[in-house]
Amino acid sequence: MKYFIIAILSLTVLASCEKKDYPKGLTEMEHHYYAVFVPNNNTLVSVNKNQTALLKFPVQFYSTFTRDYDAVAKYAVVKTGITNPAVAGQDYNIVDKNGVIIPSTDETYTLTFPQAKQATDTIYIKLLNNPTSGTRRIEVQLLENKTDKFYVDVFSTAFRRPLDIK
Repeated sequence: MKYFIIAILSLTVLASCEKKDYPKGLTEMEHHYYAVFVPNNNTLVSVNKNQTALLKFPVQFYSTFTRDYDAVAKYAVVKTGITNPAVAGQDYNIVDKNGVIIPSTDETYTLTFPQAKQATDTIYIKLLNNPTSGTRRIEVQLLENKTDKFYVDVFSTAFRRPLDIK
């Protein structure tokens, strides 16, 4: 009898819960996208400076729409707070998939996602086998990019990729 009463009370509590029908999308979020590193974490990558293959950092762009504009995610090489930072042009270069250097005056770069469609793109880094001894570090960070048409946001759990060059 005790179990029967507990079961009836449990069903009554569950049945009395208010059911809300939440919308699948909010209009204020229709042009809000996310760019994150794959895998979805901020894990340190450690490589040998004499590695000849390009380093590949995949970036997932999250979207459920097709738009009449291209969404642009930004990323930068950050050295702030790093004791022994790697130097662009000496330790590494940011390149395209063919190994061609992508020019930048401030080490900020972009990834373009045509029509804001969900896709994966890649950040490529070429190591230059600098003879300087010791480990040098940079951090590649995805940046927020807010424009009048769209907002490309980041996840705190997957917006940076620390890189140790040994």
